[in-house]
Amino acid sequence: MQRTVTANITATIKSPAELALSVVVARSANPIDEHLHITVNGRDLQVTEVAGSGGARWHLLKEVPVGDFVLDYGATVSSGGAAQALSPGERISYLRPSRYADVDRLEATARALFPAAGGSDVDHAGLLRAVVDYVADHTAYVIGSSRVTDGASDTYVARAGVCRDFGHLTIAFLRALGIPARLVSAYAPGLQPMDFHAVVEAHVQGAWHVVDPTRLAPRPSLVRIATGTDAAETAFMTTHSGDMRFGWLTVTATTVGNLPQDDHTALTRLT
Repeated sequence: MQRTVTANITATIKSPAELALSVVVARSANPIDEHLHITVNGRDLQVTEVAGSGGARWHLLKEVPVGDFVLDYGATVSSGGAAQALSPGERISYLRPSRYADVDRLEATARALFPAAGGSDVDHAGLLRAVVDYVADHTAYVIGSSRVTDGASDTYVARAGVCRDFGHLTIAFLRALGIPARLVSAYAPGLQPMDFHAVVEAHVQGAWHVVDPTRLAPRPSLVRIATGTDAAETAFMTTHSGDMRFGWLTVTATTVGNLPQDDHTALTRLT
């Protein structure tokens, strides 16, 4: 399935800054045609591409000068970005607590909500569906209801959040139940309102499968951007130093032909 994605970002650099960007599609998405153009006050900036986990392509901008920052990105891709095999080291990482997936605070809750996890012959695919259904049914999607510092336990208490909050709660429950899980930032054709999207990959039946507890976009049309333990490793823009004031973000994601159907119950991989 061919997709076309774009991202436009504006900001004001108040003092010389170092920025890290994660807006381009992952290498495994096989971009056919792609451009990334970044300027400050109309002058091109030097950008260094850095390889990240899961095929992510970070872009590092050092010594960004004071002025009006503009990013323009676009790509046509032939795939959604297939996942690489789970390594032993990644298995450890994706089962541990992380900045926003505070597994240690939710482990007892997860085991009480999903007692089937304690059996000797666990159906991990069924457990995955049960966790995603629970988060979808007990969490309201409310823009502006969460803070950037909120973790999974905050979302469990608040019962509301946006895509990253749904993702963190799902990840924390899955890790507490012994299922490796991670966050994926993605372009999502069909998403309303359109934005960067966050979904979850869980490792069951020997492979990574993508789930979306918000159920706001069809999974077969997603395009991978970055992959990590949580939003701390998948943010589209991070200021390492200096002073930057964010301006506007516009994202588009479309497919050739009709969007695929997705009932969100079947196991699905990014391909």
